[in-house]
Amino acid sequence: MLGKTAGGLYWMFRYLERSENTARLVDAGFRIALTHSSVAEDEWKSVISTAGQKIAFNERHDRYTSANVVDFLLRDISHPASIMSMTEAARSNARMVRTALTREVWEATNECCMVLRSLLEKPIADRDLPFALRTIRQHSALVRGALHGTMLRNEIFNFARMGTFIERAESTARILDVKYYVLLPSVSFVGSSLDNVQWETILRSVSAATAYRQVHGSEPAAQTIADFLIFDKRMPRSLAFCRSKINSNLAYLADEYNERSACLDLSEAMSLRMAEQSIDDVFEHGLHYFIQDFIRQNNILSHKIEEDFRFNG
Repeated sequence: MLGKTAGGLYWMFRYLERSENTARLVDAGFRIALTHSSVAEDEWKSVISTAGQKIAFNERHDRYTSANVVDFLLRDISHPASIMSMTEAARSNARMVRTALTREVWEATNECCMVLRSLLEKPIADRDLPFALRTIRQHSALVRGALHGTMLRNEIFNFARMGTFIERAESTARILDVKYYVLLPSVSFVGSSLDNVQWETILRSVSAATAYRQVHGSEPAAQTIADFLIFDKRMPRSLAFCRSKINSNLAYLADEYNERSACLDLSEAMSLRMAEQSIDDVFEHGLHYFIQDFIRQNNILSHKIEEDFRFNG
């Protein structure tokens, strides 16, 4: 496969995953801001920080209000990390690799873009935000469902899924990292009801609240939640799950091309180092340091994938 085509597939599904994760993050922030109005502005600020968009936001707005944050993250077409911009970018990449996609995948992507253009044409009122965010998530899921239901499990499929899991791993890691550095106002709140509410927010941000309760019961606990979202391979948005899927995608490509890539060696080495650690080790040395190192390694791996498969050449 041409590197440009592989890169188009990879980034098409990175953009779709990133837009869905942004919608989940906004939804979690909206729930907290709605039920704890006294900390609403801090909560919206944490949403922007988790998305890694503080500088861009501050260039456009002077207050972290619901209207400003929602407009910035959902509708601002001049901002490349808004949901509308990312959806347009995903469609542009899909058009570029159109012949590699089934009709169903292309139509689901095209419909996603058209529906969101109409949905986000005007500012979203607070009362309409849950519906808008649900629509964004549903149309992302339709594209993913079309991919799973109609595509051959070949190199095309593996490049698409690799983009999804690279992006998903970074999103989960960022949400975890923000916990102690933005969401929690002071170390004096650790273990308090506020602390527990904020950990519940993290679970909702990655659609893991129900799965967590099924495995660990209804009482949220910081270390147990972190363990679930980092090491539980049954959880489809955990760091370990994403790493295992990236390894599988790269291993398939190694067999397909009869050549083992350097990025596969790197990915497996990262997974091995992670498997040798426990949640006790993570908390002993610092959750922040673990997550920052994971994000750094994830970015290195992403660049290595682009280099090895010549996305730009």
